[in-house]
Amino acid sequence: MTATSIPTATPTSPRTRTRVAVIGGGASGVLTAINLLVRSDDPGLEVVIHEASGIVGRGVAYGTNDRRHLLNVRARHMSAFPDAPSDLLDWALRTGRSSDPQGFLPRADYAIYLQDRLADVADDRLRIRAGRVLDVVPTGAGFEVVTERSAAHADAVVLCHGNQPPRPLATAGGAALPDAPWHVANPWELARLRALPADARVVVVGTGLTGIDTTITLLEDGPARHVTLVSRNGLLPKPHVGQAHTAWVTKVPDDAVTADGIAAALADECRAAAERGVGWRAVVDGLRPLTQELWRRLPVAERRRFLDVHARDWEVRRHRMAPEVALRLQSYRYDDRLAVHAGSLHAVEDLGERCRVTTAPGHAPVDVDAVVNCTGPLPDVRHSSDPLLRALVARGTVTPDPLALGIDATVDGAVLGADGRVVDGLFVVGPPRKGTLWESTAIPEIRGQAAQVATAVVQRTSRSIVAN
Repeated sequence: MTATSIPTATPTSPRTRTRVAVIGGGASGVLTAINLLVRSDDPGLEVVIHEASGIVGRGVAYGTNDRRHLLNVRARHMSAFPDAPSDLLDWALRTGRSSDPQGFLPRADYAIYLQDRLADVADDRLRIRAGRVLDVVPTGAGFEVVTERSAAHADAVVLCHGNQPPRPLATAGGAALPDAPWHVANPWELARLRALPADARVVVVGTGLTGIDTTITLLEDGPARHVTLVSRNGLLPKPHVGQAHTAWVTKVPDDAVTADGIAAALADECRAAAERGVGWRAVVDGLRPLTQELWRRLPVAERRRFLDVHARDWEVRRHRMAPEVALRLQSYRYDDRLAVHAGSLHAVEDLGERCRVTTAPGHAPVDVDAVVNCTGPLPDVRHSSDPLLRALVARGTVTPDPLALGIDATVDGAVLGADGRVVDGLFVVGPPRKGTLWESTAIPEIRGQAAQVATAVVQRTSRSIVAN
């Protein structure tokens, strides 16, 4: 079965006994749907994926059509199934792609992989509905899922909406950037990037992985272009190193319950590893199985200190870029086509088709053809432009976690309402759980969440059927 044979929405039929609505068709939604279908043999189950575009598997992470945008995790760690670690590699081999376990596949290929994996388990219990979900209303007997075109009952709902668009750009003085030809608010509008002049000068705000992908599109498509990457600290993600096989079991003392204590313990581990010829990357990777537990052990005040003091240093080491991507950036800088600065949009003057940007007090302004917002996803759901999240927050069905990194939820994915109580039948998978788990944005964590939530939903709906 191929991805094109996934069943799509059919006209409204009489209510089935058990309908689960999955809101969002990116990686989180697809993995959740797969797990629901394989963990239930109930012929009365109906899994409905609501995806605004109608095309599943892409989302923000894998929706790019630029094949130079690579995964930032090695292929051997990106299987959709934790109990079948070679699944992605087997698929890549069968479909004529690179099956190098140490390699980094194009992000677009991973979207096709997810689509194929969903198609493999799809049957007449799966529906995909295009269109934006505007609200999910608790009814006492489940939920009413309100879309742009209709409303339908669901016995359970899993929020898989992924990352939100970035916070709108503003100058250091707080002035919002205008809706101008030079202002690219969405970095994934690749057509706008490609349409810039062949010799364009561009300021990319944000030095994370999205900023790097944007830089690659700009500079590879226009050899005479120049990009300035700007962020508060000017730090780029560290690169992976080739053929890293050395493992390290990272230990953190049980009494390290402060952000500074954990940072100190990690530094000690890095020194101990270095004395044995092991690099810091193995130490960071060795901490990954413990990261969620450590985050939960930290009081809220200590989590906040981690965000203020240690988070960026951790992120650039934890979320690394592929070696070939790092080499591209190095060549751009050598050719004087890329600059990386610590700074901000200190001042921006609208010149019509172009603008004049100052990135730090006292620096000379530069006329540029575009400013691109790559500052990363907006975490605080209270400021989201998504009509669904706005409706859920207004009603109190969902609420931000204490640090406003996502949606407040239990450690097993049950959504907590504004009253602090579990919203029965409402779950969340993926990046919105960052405030609860910290590690919640990569496939190894998301696939585990999808399996856990799917199991809970199947058990819950099975009990409901028996009760009825």
